[in-house]
Amino acid sequence: MPAKPDYTIDELISVCISRQVRNGDVWAQGINTPLVSAGLILGKVRYAPSARFTSAIGQALVQDWGPLGISNIEDLWVGKGLIHLGFATGAAEILPKFQPKEFFRPAQVDRCGNMNNIAFGRDYLRPRMRLPGSGGIPDVTPCYDHTYLYVPRHSRLTFAEEIDFISGMGHVPQRRRGGGPRYLISDLGQFDWVDAKMRLTSVHPDVDVKRVQRKTGFDLLIADDLSETIPPDEEDLRLLREEIDPLGTRKLETLGGAARKALLREILQRERAR
Repeated sequence: MPAKPDYTIDELISVCISRQVRNGDVWAQGINTPLVSAGLILGKVRYAPSARFTSAIGQALVQDWGPLGISNIEDLWVGKGLIHLGFATGAAEILPKFQPKEFFRPAQVDRCGNMNNIAFGRDYLRPRMRLPGSGGIPDVTPCYDHTYLYVPRHSRLTFAEEIDFISGMGHVPQRRRGGGPRYLISDLGQFDWVDAKMRLTSVHPDVDVKRVQRKTGFDLLIADDLSETIPPDEEDLRLLREEIDPLGTRKLETLGGAARKALLREILQRERAR
């Protein structure tokens, strides 16, 4: 039996994201989300050649793709755009008409899929930590049911019994239309929602259910057909490493502190050398 290919957690997450992409999809691409970018492009290459992206960078609708980067990422979204729209036009026309799918990275998420990207701490004027902000999440999540989530580092801080603010709406009775998040991928497993409660559907290789529950601040539902996440195959890894993201920008989201800073500098140096 041939040996299984070695892979890293960033590659597993990107591959799981790629498996959500379908032909005919329009995916909204956020800012500074290389794990998602790598996964969406991989999904287009392997499964869904007619998938398109609309990007917050340059407000462009993109059919083509190119290698990921940092200092030159505008070349991908702006340079390959089929059409360029202002933010207001995109929000008023693209979002309602195409209802694009989108992956969001919550700083906090509760069992119902409500999200917080505003601040840690209940005092808005004096929070423990100010977060990047909600962007367009409050506009999209109450109306659409094409929300997907990803969490590169699974912890009780992120998976919280009660979140400090709500910037994205989950599966709650107050919804007038649409639904909450459909899917969540973390570095420990994959999840969905049943009866407005988060459910564990697969655990990654070498991860057990007890570890996932220990790292989660609320009780999870466990799928009856709980499985092990299918790992990347050789073609997934070749595409990610050689064509889609040879600089390894996807790894930045799984690192913190000095390791993240060191990789960022390395990527920028390699880009300048090109």
